[in-house]
Parts: sequence; C-alpha cells; structure tokens
Amino acid sequence: MPKYLNQETLEKLKKELKYLETVKRKEIAKQLGEAASFGDLTENAAYQQARESKELLERKILELKKKIEEAIVVKKPRKTDYVQVGSTVLVESSGGKIDFKIVDPEEADPLQGRISYDSPLGKNLLNKSKGNIIEVKTPGGKVKYKIIKIK
Repeated sequence: MPKYLNQETLEKLKKELKYLETVKRKEIAKQLGEAASFGDLTENAAYQQARESKELLERKILELKKKIEEAIVVKKPRKTDYVQVGSTVLVESSGGKIDFKIVDPEEADPLQGRISYDSPLGKNLLNKSKGNIIEVKTPGGKVKYKIIKIK
C-alpha cells in the first residue's frame, strides 16, 4: 500500500534508516559480543536482552525500508478546488473554525492541526470542495463540518 509522504518526511525516514543500519547495528553487535563473553548463553539475561534488541532493530529497519520503497512523494499542492494530501483546510463545525493540514499517518499530530488522510475526518475531507458539508462519526456522536477554505 503506497505511503503518501512529503519530501521532508521521506528524508527524515532515510536519515533514521541510515542511523539504524550504521550506528545502532554496531552498538547492538557490541552489546551481543560483550554479553556472549559472560559465558553460558542459555542462562545469560544480558545476551537474551541484546538478541531481543537486535530482532527489534532488524524489524524496524525492514519496516523503514518498506515505507521508503512504497513512498509516493507529495509535492506541495497546487491551488486546487478540492482537498488533497498536503492541503490545509479551514473547516467550521458547531465548535467553531479550525485549520487542518491533511498529511500521511507518519506525520499526523492532531494537537498541531495535522490529521492523517487515513483518519475518519481526513478520509471524509479528501476530494471535497469549498462549501461541502461532511459528517464524521466520533465517540461523542456525529459531527458536521463545512469546508470554508482550501489552501
């Protein structure tokens, strides 16, 4: 499944991958070597901990490689008449007006106004135009949002 990322986030993921493959792998290899030097590996808690750390690291590396491989870089959206990944949308609900930027789940931070295109609100906003009213199910009930402006 493709991941829609902006260039900045993609670069951040690549930097993290490089760090994990170079620095972190060496650190864990050193830990494994030190723990192995303690003797009997079957009852060696330090060795077991280092092995678990290595497994988690390798899983994280594979996950990052997959995200990077599947990434579709979303350029800053052109001025359009509909909501897309990367758009900032001003909406109005009974609670007032609020701006949301539509981003990849990796970048989502609702407290900073960055919502995932995969979230219930994000899914409902995608491909809608100024003036459209959408309805989103929330734990507190259904909430209606009117799209005021698309930036």
